[in-house]
Amino acid sequence: MAEIIVQEKGKKGGKRRPKKQSTRIDMTPMVDLMCLLITFFMLTTAFSKPKVMVITMPEKKTEKEPEVKIAGWRTLNILLTGDDLVYYYVGEAKPPLPALVKSDFSKDGIRKVLLEKNKDLFRQITEYRDKRVSGKLIVADTTAESAIKKMKKNDMKGPIVLIKADDKAKYKDIVNIIDEMSICNIASYAVVDILPVELGMLKTAPK
Repeated sequence: MAEIIVQEKGKKGGKRRPKKQSTRIDMTPMVDLMCLLITFFMLTTAFSKPKVMVITMPEKKTEKEPEVKIAGWRTLNILLTGDDLVYYYVGEAKPPLPALVKSDFSKDGIRKVLLEKNKDLFRQITEYRDKRVSGKLIVADTTAESAIKKMKKNDMKGPIVLIKADDKAKYKDIVNIIDEMSICNIASYAVVDILPVELGMLKTAPK
């Protein structure tokens, strides 16, 4: 805020003095504004967290490491292709080849399949989170994350999901299916290369 001070004229009959004007800038409001800006940037910096999507990729095999065998009844293969189509089958792609089941990304599509196969672990994690929300269980965020990781590690009934995409699949399809893994609390999943036999299965799959 600026103030202009005008000095009074001399007495009547005396020598006429010129007007003198002086400008003074009040910096007090600027101090308040600086405090507000500092507080704003501190809060927005603390609340702004990077959004990270975790993608589990298969590790490179070495000659010394034995091949890990996955139970066929737990293996759920999800095949992604063009036109937002999703197919899945259980087990291995060995003769006689399993039939592909057509699905999509709706709540009654692949999500319903994942929830049905992962219902035990999903129920445990949901009940644990509900207790925290209701106040029945008071623990730190790091403790809660460790407890959920332990539940997933000890799960021996949930599906092991293998996500595979052909050349027609889009990047958003990968993002959508990984979101479904998070929503359904899938403990074990990985993005792997699609097999030639599976490409042949997609060619004959119902559209």
